[in-house]
Amino acid sequence: MLDAKSDQTGDTGLEQTRTTESHLPPDHPPLKRQRVGILLANLGTPDGYDYWSMRRYLNEFLSDRRVIDYSPWKWQPLLQLIILTKRPFSSGAAYRSIWNEEMGESPLMTITKAQTKKIRSALTERYGDDVLVDFCMRYGNPSTKSKVRDLVDQGCRKIVFFPLYPQYAGATTATANDQFFRALKDEKWQPSVRTVPPYFDRSSYIDALAESVEQSYEAVEIKPDILVCSYHGVPKRYLMEGDPYHCQCQKTTRLLKERLGWDNSRITTTFQSRFGPEEWLKPYTVEEVARLAEQGKRHIAVIAPAFSADCIETLEEINEEIRESFEEAGGERFTYIPCLNDGDAHIRALTEAIEDSLKGWV
Repeated sequence: MLDAKSDQTGDTGLEQTRTTESHLPPDHPPLKRQRVGILLANLGTPDGYDYWSMRRYLNEFLSDRRVIDYSPWKWQPLLQLIILTKRPFSSGAAYRSIWNEEMGESPLMTITKAQTKKIRSALTERYGDDVLVDFCMRYGNPSTKSKVRDLVDQGCRKIVFFPLYPQYAGATTATANDQFFRALKDEKWQPSVRTVPPYFDRSSYIDALAESVEQSYEAVEIKPDILVCSYHGVPKRYLMEGDPYHCQCQKTTRLLKERLGWDNSRITTTFQSRFGPEEWLKPYTVEEVARLAEQGKRHIAVIAPAFSADCIETLEEINEEIRESFEEAGGERFTYIPCLNDGDAHIRALTEAIEDSLKGWV
């Protein structure tokens, strides 16, 4: 439970709040019970796979200067007049193929809700209702701004913001943080805030990844010749400009390899989702799986350690486009290992990272 004595200002304790309220003038606005908020953040999802829902979502996503950093006077005409005229149709078809029709939402939304529910249950069990847990999306709904507003309205004077990306990248973690800080600009009384750092090298996260690999290998009759760790790509230029994403992805693969007790021949790192004309991080997954098949690797497994939840890039791109590339090159057995999603080991790793950021606040 929250302890006023642990905070030098005394502004987190319920006793302090009651004492303050007893001295307020009659016309003073009521003070809410003070709590700590946990706000999980994922990439985002369109509200539907129809043309206009897809266009709104893609416009917000592709207008983010963290994602596409070309000069707006060059990029925006191309985006508005050409890309957003055609791409909503193809992207909508891709989303339609994986859509959770029962819930009326994308798998990313369904999984993020489940993750939030389990993390909320774990933290409530330990801290009671003095800690509130919710989620937002960087693009689309629920927006970061609306959820910051909700937490502040519920009395959260301190907020831990957690971008759900194991590895840091400017186009993922940084833009989520940017949006969070923008939301704070609209608050009359800003809460104190902390952001959760990347968790790719946490032993609990690596253990969860390794367990998912071991379970998947146990479930197949013919063991894969090699495990392909496919990470979302970024332009190579970002690495040269100081973005640590490439290095953190390589370290993730190395730590996973060491945890599994494998040698280098059984695991490799690749990058997917290339966009635009410039060079991106290599090797490209779609090309590498074909090359592996041509070299005689007839049975492969693919895992996506940069994604905390299955989404369009894993369920459609990996399990359809990349699988097709492998099979057309002569591959015989393609095993996709799902993201950690709301699995118990993953929830424990995420909760552990949150609790480290709560130290001194609860």
